[in-house]
Amino acid sequence: MVVTVIAVAALCGALVGFGALVFATGFRGAEARPPRWHRPALGARVDRFSLRLGLGTVAGVATLAATRWPVGALLMAALGAALPSLMGGRGAREAAMARTEAVAAWTEMLRDTMAGAAGIEQAIIATAAVAPTPIREEVVALAARLEREKLAVAMRDFADALADPAADLVVAALVLASERQARRVGELLGSLATATREQAKMRLRVETGRARTRTATRVVTLFTVGVALVLVVFNRGYLQPYDSALGQVMLLVVGACFGGAFWWLAKLSKAAAPERFLLGGHGGAR
Repeated sequence: MVVTVIAVAALCGALVGFGALVFATGFRGAEARPPRWHRPALGARVDRFSLRLGLGTVAGVATLAATRWPVGALLMAALGAALPSLMGGRGAREAAMARTEAVAAWTEMLRDTMAGAAGIEQAIIATAAVAPTPIREEVVALAARLEREKLAVAMRDFADALADPAADLVVAALVLASERQARRVGELLGSLATATREQAKMRLRVETGRARTRTATRVVTLFTVGVALVLVVFNRGYLQPYDSALGQVMLLVVGACFGGAFWWLAKLSKAAAPERFLLGGHGGAR
């Protein structure tokens, strides 16, 4: 009884603290966040960490209040923290494919603009306002940097901002063309645009093939958690052996086995992202 009261009090305290944080944030005000593919990497990591922390805390405290199992609370907290990886990720995958398609479209814009006897810098500035939406913010920032930086430095910063292998190809081609006064840059950009579109189609086919595995992962996860909840609510006596110290040890073993299986399923459902070849502080080549 004491453990239950403490767990409920801890849950109420966590909810009150979260509500106070939300109220303080709303009272202070915040700028509207850019679209998902424009959000800074650090901000995205902070958002994911906050979501995982909240889900893990709520799941752990609720489990402790319902079962009085410290090991069960720890396992459910870990499952709650891992739930976004097991159940989500679709938005990030769609944003990555949209970014690759946008790079191909912008490359074609550069090719067509340069066909009118425009230089690389002039072509970038001319296409900044009409660049595809997924990369428009980065292209506008690139055009602004060109006014105070050299093309090579600005393009490498642009590649770091996009963090896309297809963009690395375009950046490398433009940098080499500007430094070595290469000819027939338009044909090269056209070839790169075609290759980028083919890469986007290939990634779409891979994601389609992995969709079945991701669906199976969600079904297995929901079914496992659902069965556990049904047993806790409607057949508590069946789980009574886990109330002892030895039962908690066995629960830890069983939970570790399930956790390893969930991790394996999640790993199978994710396709390996292509590696970049422009890395470093300014996109230096590997």
